Amino acid sequence: MDLLPSDEQLDIVSAAADFISSRMPIEDIRRRVDEQTSADVDIWREGAELGLTTLGLPEEHGGSGRGLDDEVLLFATLGQHLATGPFLATTLGARIAAHCGDTELVARIADGRALVGLAELRDGGAVGPDGFKGTFDLIDAPGAGHLLLIGDDGAALVDAAEFSDIESLESIDPGTRLATATVTAGSILHWVPATVDPIRDRALLLSAAGLAGIAQAVADMATQHAKTRVQFGRPIGVHQAVKHACTDMAVRAEAARSLVYFAAAALQAGRRDFEFQVLAARAAASSAAIDNGAANIQIQGGMGYTYEHNAHLFLKRAHVLAHLIDEPTDVLAELLEQGAPQ
Repeated sequence: MDLLPSDEQLDIVSAAADFISSRMPIEDIRRRVDEQTSADVDIWREGAELGLTTLGLPEEHGGSGRGLDDEVLLFATLGQHLATGPFLATTLGARIAAHCGDTELVARIADGRALVGLAELRDGGAVGPDGFKGTFDLIDAPGAGHLLLIGDDGAALVDAAEFSDIESLESIDPGTRLATATVTAGSILHWVPATVDPIRDRALLLSAAGLAGIAQAVADMATQHAKTRVQFGRPIGVHQAVKHACTDMAVRAEAARSLVYFAAAALQAGRRDFEFQVLAARAAASSAAIDNGAANIQIQGGMGYTYEHNAHLFLKRAHVLAHLIDEPTDVLAELLEQGAPQ
């Protein structure tokens, strides 16, 4: 089993990185902080036409037909560059629409006309093939015509109009839009059982990939600063306290990336232990991104604590991704309940 990216995969990653850096620069997060949506609609369509939301969709549905490992590499790149917009929900929403034969919706997602937000059940309710109810957190829902809901037995697409009386909330991450709404009896548009496609595991894995990308980005940022920041005539990286911190960050980032890659291979191959591997990757990546994000701020010194510096944006995005789909404590509890694979 080769866990290293191929030349073709590296070309895909490079193209995505170039697009995000030039069309969705990190500086736009601050510039659009008061806008309704975190991503510019026209730029989002450019990214969709590039294939950023349909990379893993079969070619017969208008996608690129790439494997899960390619999607993982893409989402790690999205995390590394703090790309804004509902990439996770839209990517998975396209899969659900394709499974259910909604070719029109798939086509609209593929060319960027349709966005899918994420609705996460928080209090007293349920999500199933016959409907949904409860209080939901809505992530990057503005501008989305549909919302992705993930339940214990499957995943659903629902019309955004099912959610009324939406209350906007302030998000810790200025690049993510957050709201809440309560639904007493909602209708499901499309439902895909977990036995047909493990959407929840895909969501956990792709969010873990984003977290691994963040862990690597801030490790690189801290290392570069340690090499170039000179105090008393010497780079600060020569001091053991800084040097060891950078080394720990590199180790955490590498561990997270390796676990994410292996989990992708396990899920794609349908191994018996794929759920364990996905949970392990998500737990490790969450810890790596948050711990590395905090360490990076400290290594950057006084400037690292300012709003103008990018360091805090990575840490805030890490916290958001770490709470998507399942809470960190729930991921660990489920991981421990499963036990080590035999």
